[in-house]
Amino acid sequence: MRAIVFDQHGGTGVLQRREVPIPQVRADEVLLRIHAIGVNYNDVWARRGMPGMDVIMPHISGSDAAGIVEAIGSEVETVKIGDRVLVNGSFSCRSCAECMRGNPFHCQSYRIWGFQTGPLQGAQAEYACVPAANVVAAPENLSWTDAASLPLVLVTTWRMLTVRARISPGDYVLVWGGAGGLGAMAIQICRLFGAHPIAVANTDEKLDFCRSLGASYLINRARQRVVREVQKITERRGVDLVFEHVGEATWEASINALKWGGSIVVCGATTGFVAKVDLRYLWNKQQMYIGSHYGTVAELSDAMAFVQRGLIKPVVMEVLPLEDVARAHEKLERGVVMGKLVLVP
Repeated sequence: MRAIVFDQHGGTGVLQRREVPIPQVRADEVLLRIHAIGVNYNDVWARRGMPGMDVIMPHISGSDAAGIVEAIGSEVETVKIGDRVLVNGSFSCRSCAECMRGNPFHCQSYRIWGFQTGPLQGAQAEYACVPAANVVAAPENLSWTDAASLPLVLVTTWRMLTVRARISPGDYVLVWGGAGGLGAMAIQICRLFGAHPIAVANTDEKLDFCRSLGASYLINRARQRVVREVQKITERRGVDLVFEHVGEATWEASINALKWGGSIVVCGATTGFVAKVDLRYLWNKQQMYIGSHYGTVAELSDAMAFVQRGLIKPVVMEVLPLEDVARAHEKLERGVVMGKLVLVP
């Protein structure tokens, strides 16, 4: 089968189209013929390399996929050949105490598919084997490309806002990177729960895109001071919740924009991992800083119910051939993507 493989960290030049064997299905797995692959920033992190994390080589990236079940393992009873499915790439052992408590992220075997798995285990290929427990039915009203664009950004955002931060009607929510894949989901989920998303982006084009998704307020960070604008919007109260995934570059502003007793929920740090915290805000204003990581299969199923009803919509900016994966990486690194990029093999 065709796959995009790299054997060393570096620029986009390390990404190679290569013929590799079709994986053999294990007892608890399904073999998927992949029809579309969502592109995420962790593809870039894996290719570049990250401090403290070993990427298993040779490596196939890709944590999002939609396709048809071609074969099933001997123990699989929940999925059948021919099913249209998408993948939740949050893998754990499913049998340890933490998994049984519903905390797969605390499992010692926890891995993100196509990021920490390997060798040659990821979505950017014509076929892939994944645990049957990690597939979810793809709604019939979605195209392959729309379905593949959703799982990681949808379940990550759903968990951040509804499970970890417990978003409430009327909340003012500052959404950094409002035009990106996560931000596009965050704006829609805020509206679904009756909250007021304040979208931040660096161009008017991106802000128009955020408005089309339902953003209540818009801030152009290239020419406006974000905290000052938040104070105007909230009448100096501050936001109830900050949706944070940018990291070092925005962290101080996130704290300053937050109300007394408000929460920051964070799932990533694309600009850097070392953030400055004035502890007086933490204890005196009793702010809450909440970590969140990916999401469970059950949480993805909960969120997909709203997709099926048309209340959360996939947002695909561009569909590219699998061989154009380097161009997709470059677009992500330049920060020009609105919504999601999708690859088709």
